[in-house]
Amino acid sequence: MNSIFHCLLASLAIGMGCCLVPAVRAETPDHILNVWPNDPPGDAMDVGPEQDITKDTDDLIAGRRIIKLGNVKTPQAHVYLPPENVRTGASVVICPGGGFSILAWDLEGTEVAQWLNTHGVAAVVLKYRVPTRSQNPRWLAPAQDAQRAVSLVRQHASEWKLDADQVAILGFSAGGMTAVKATLAPERLYDAVDEAEKHPFKANRMILIYAAGLPNSGDGFTDGEDAIDANTPPVFMAHAFDDFVPVKGAANMLLALKEAGVPSELHVYDAGGHGYGLRQRDDLPVTTWTEPCEAWLRRAGWIE
Repeated sequence: MNSIFHCLLASLAIGMGCCLVPAVRAETPDHILNVWPNDPPGDAMDVGPEQDITKDTDDLIAGRRIIKLGNVKTPQAHVYLPPENVRTGASVVICPGGGFSILAWDLEGTEVAQWLNTHGVAAVVLKYRVPTRSQNPRWLAPAQDAQRAVSLVRQHASEWKLDADQVAILGFSAGGMTAVKATLAPERLYDAVDEAEKHPFKANRMILIYAAGLPNSGDGFTDGEDAIDANTPPVFMAHAFDDFVPVKGAANMLLALKEAGVPSELHVYDAGGHGYGLRQRDDLPVTTWTEPCEAWLRRAGWIE
């Protein structure tokens, strides 16, 4: 009976033009790497112990609490590898948001790794330095950590059975700004420290979900540190029209990518606000942004 049921289910999937996705859950990281072999570049951070600073009175997201990880002074890369039999070779460095004050560690980090692993994509959740709001610029230390993390993934690509030419970076909110600054920088934002720097720091694709810090003027993408040109990687963006982070920044970025001839996507939803991660709500279509993102990755040959 079970075999008949499985055959019927497979036939239904084929008839619908889809495939059955294996249930892959990224519960614990396969590897945890310190991003830097010694002290990170820049001034040492004088903060308390790393901890979840979520309070019982904090707002819930889709009815659940989130982990607000604070006082991160030792950046780490938490590596989640799907089983080899479903691993596509693609990988994504994930930069959680948190306003450069905390990291929304599960909402915009480990839960995203679980989604990617389900599609055979390796996920690297970046625990970048926070808080940096008092630093100038506040995005520099996180972007340094992100550049280094991308290089580390490429350095370990053979060991982890990944494709060094299929490394994306995904950022939420302040993590989106981190991803943009790290990727659009014309050169490394720090001096080389070891063999990892022999591997490129620019990601092959960018995924920006309610990204903060995008210039509200299109001129912001034509010159300087955020210049977009033909060498900029393709970008997928999702944003809500009613987000307090202006959607205009994402729209300007899309126009700059169009001018540079870089195929990219922007999905704007009429409602959704900010900070929803990928926790789906029936009343907010914006939380289904993962579906067009999956299609985008599939067309690129990154997922099957």
